[in-house]
Amino acid sequence: MNFRNLVCCLIGVLIFPQIYSQEVDDKKKSNTNTNKFRQLYQEFSSPNIYRAASGAPGPSYYQQQADYKINVELDDKNKMIYGDETITYTNNSPQKLDYLWVQLDQNVRKKDSPSLDRDSESVIPYYIPDSFDKEFLKDSFDGGFNIEYVHDINNKPLEHIINQTMMRVNLPKPLSTGEQFSFKIKWWYNINDHVKQDGRSGYETFPNDTNRAYIIAQFFPRMCVYNEVEGWQNQQFWGDGEFALPFGNYEVNITVPADHILEATGELQNRKEVYSKEMMKRFNKAKRSYDKPVVIVNQQEAMDAEKSFSNEKKTWKFLANNVRDFAFATSRKYILDMMAVKIGNDDVMAVSIYPREGNPLWEDYSTITVVEALKSFSKYTFDYPYHKAVSVHAHQIGMEYPMICFNFGRPNIDGSYSDDEKFGMIGVIIHEIGHNFFPMIVNSDERQWAWMDEGLTTFVQYLAEQEFGEKYPEIIAPLDKFPSDRGPAQLITDYMSVDQNFLAPIMSNPENVYYLGPNAYGKPAAALNILRETVMGKELFDYAFKTYSQRWMFKHPTPEDFFRSMEDASAVDLDWFWRGWFYTTDYVDIGLKEVNQYFVSPEPGEEMLKMMEEQGIPRNRLRPLIFFEKYENDKSNLKDKSALENSKLLGNYLNENYSKEEIDQIDIPKYFYEVIFDKPGGLVMPIIIDIKYEDGEIVRKKYPAQVWRKNDNEVRKILTSNKKITEIVLDPDKETADIDERNNSWPKKEDQTDFDKFKSNVKG
Repeated sequence: MNFRNLVCCLIGVLIFPQIYSQEVDDKKKSNTNTNKFRQLYQEFSSPNIYRAASGAPGPSYYQQQADYKINVELDDKNKMIYGDETITYTNNSPQKLDYLWVQLDQNVRKKDSPSLDRDSESVIPYYIPDSFDKEFLKDSFDGGFNIEYVHDINNKPLEHIINQTMMRVNLPKPLSTGEQFSFKIKWWYNINDHVKQDGRSGYETFPNDTNRAYIIAQFFPRMCVYNEVEGWQNQQFWGDGEFALPFGNYEVNITVPADHILEATGELQNRKEVYSKEMMKRFNKAKRSYDKPVVIVNQQEAMDAEKSFSNEKKTWKFLANNVRDFAFATSRKYILDMMAVKIGNDDVMAVSIYPREGNPLWEDYSTITVVEALKSFSKYTFDYPYHKAVSVHAHQIGMEYPMICFNFGRPNIDGSYSDDEKFGMIGVIIHEIGHNFFPMIVNSDERQWAWMDEGLTTFVQYLAEQEFGEKYPEIIAPLDKFPSDRGPAQLITDYMSVDQNFLAPIMSNPENVYYLGPNAYGKPAAALNILRETVMGKELFDYAFKTYSQRWMFKHPTPEDFFRSMEDASAVDLDWFWRGWFYTTDYVDIGLKEVNQYFVSPEPGEEMLKMMEEQGIPRNRLRPLIFFEKYENDKSNLKDKSALENSKLLGNYLNENYSKEEIDQIDIPKYFYEVIFDKPGGLVMPIIIDIKYEDGEIVRKKYPAQVWRKNDNEVRKILTSNKKITEIVLDPDKETADIDERNNSWPKKEDQTDFDKFKSNVKG
C-alpha cells in the first residue's frame, strides 16, 4: 500500500462509521433502480437483424428507394409552379405493401390548413409593422398542392385520398418484396412570398426593380420513408418538424424565363445550352481555380439582366443520383461564382449564387466559406461525395437540401455591414452546407428527431467555425477566435437554467418543444462538445463519431444507432450521459460544499474521541493508530509540523518497512484536505478542479463522472500536499455547463455570476 492510500484509509476511519450510524429499525421502503449510471436497456429497443447492438446496420438492414422523373415550370409573372412527375418506387422491405404514402408539404399553406390554428394566441402591448402585417393584415393567398391527377404508368387513375399533408395512393395489387411500381402525378401551386409569409422556400420581391428571386423546395409530391422502426413515417407536416425521405435517383427538367440564372441539386446536363460562351469560358477556368472564386456571371451582367424580363423560356436539365431530395434557385438577378476544392481524391465545385443586394458580403465570403465547410465536415465524417455544393442568398432563411442550401446575410443599402451580420452569414453557410452530411447523407428522421440533424450539424459547425477563424485570422480580427454562438458548454447554461415548465428533453418531437433552437441545436451541440473535450477526449470521440457517420452514409439511422456506435467504437460507457443530457431536463450544478483541513496528530482528535465515546471504546483498547485532527481544533501548535514529527508510529512503520533510500524518495505530505462536493443539479458530470498553492503553482485534478455512482448528492475527496492550498476552483474552464458558479470556489467568492435571476425558476 502506498502512502497516499494509507492516508485515505485512515481518514476513511472517520467517515465510514457514519454510514451505519442510523438505527437498524430505521428502514426505508425499497425502490426501483434510479441510479444515474444504470444502463439504457429499458429505453432502447432490442437489437435485431436490421440494427445491430454495435450501432451498425444489421445483416438484414434494408431501405426503400424512390426514383423521380420530374418536369417543372416556373411561371414568373403569376408566381406559380406547374409540374408532373413519374415516381418509381422499389419495395426492398420483407413486407407486402397495399398502399404508398406521399408527402404534400405545400399543403401546410392551404387556407384551411389546421397548422394555421395550432398555436395559442394573445394580444401583446405592441407590434412592429412587420409583425402587425403578418398577424392581422391577412391576404387572400391560398397555397398548397392542386393535384390534377394520380395515374399509373398506363395513365389509368389510381385511387387516392389526401389527409392534410399526406396522400395515400392505393395500389391495384400488393407490392411484394423486390417489386417496383411506377405512377404519375400532375400538380400546380401558388408560390408563397417567404419574406412576408415565412416558410422554407418561396420568392422574394425586390421593390427597386420588381424582380423576384426564387428559392424552390418541397415543390413536388415526395415519397415517405418506410422502414422496420415505425412502418410508414407519415406524421403530418405542421411546420417545425422537417422531413423524412428515402434515397433515389432524380431526372429533373426545370423551365424558367430565358434570362434567369439557375442552380439546383444534381449535375447540369445541358450547360452549353443554358450558359453563354463567356460563361462556359469562365466555368472552365473555375474548375482549375483552387485559391479563389471565379465569377461566372458578374454584377454588371446581373444588373443588365434585371431590366430584360424575357418572355422566352429555357429548360435546365439535371441528374442527381442517390439523393433524398431536390431543390433549386432561379432569378435574373443572380450573380454566380465558383471555385474548386480538393476533397479526398476528387474535385468539388464550391458555388455561390446571389443578387447584387448581397454584395460585398457574398462575393467576399460565401464561396470560401463553402470550401472551408466542406473541408471541416469531411475531416470529421467522410469525404463529401457529391460534385458540388451551392450557397444561395436568401433573405432571413437558412435551409438545406442535397448539394444546395439557402442562406441569409445581407449588408445595408450602402454596402456596410456589422460584424454580427458577417459572422452570422458565415456561420449559417457553414451550418447549411454541413447539412449535406446530416441529414442529406446520414439520413436521420427530421420529422421525429430534430437534434439528429440540427444538433450534430451545429456541433461540427462549431469545430468548422473555429478552423475557419484559424485559416482566416484577418477576417475575424481583432478577435482571436471565431465568435461561435453555439457549441461551448457555457453558451447553453442560460437555457438550462430556465423554468422547468418550459423545458423538454432533447429526445422530444420538434413540434412539441417550447424553444426549438436551444433544444435541437444548442443543447445537443454543447453536449457533444462536452463529450469530446471533457468526457471522452478528442481522439476517442473523433474516431467514434466518424465511425457512426461512415456506418450510416446513405442510410437511415435512429438515435439508438448513434448512441450505440459512440460507445461501441470508444469503449466508453456513456449511458449515464445519454440518459441525463438527452432524456431529461436535468441541469448541471456541482458545488464546493466544504473544505476541511487536517493534520497528523500524536493523540486522538476531537472527532476520534467522540467516536470512541459513542461506541464505548476505552483508550487502552485502541490499537496503535495514526490520528488526524482538524486544523481548527489544534491547541498545541502541532498543525505546522510534519506528519513524521507528530507521529512516532508513522516513523517506526516506515523504518520497519522501507530502506533509508526508499524513505528519502517518499513524498510524505504535510497538509491534508477533505474536499466535499455537492450536486444541487441533477446531472452527473466529471469533477474538474484547479488547486492553487501558496507558492502560486496551479495543478488541475479531474475526477470521472463515475465518482457520483454511489452517492448522487455528495462526494468527498482527499487532497494531500507539502504546501498549503490557498484556493480551489471548480470547473475552471467552464466546460461542464455548470449553471451556478457561485458555489464553485473555495474560499467562496461572492457576487460571482448573475445566477440569481434564474435560481427561483430552475427548481420549478
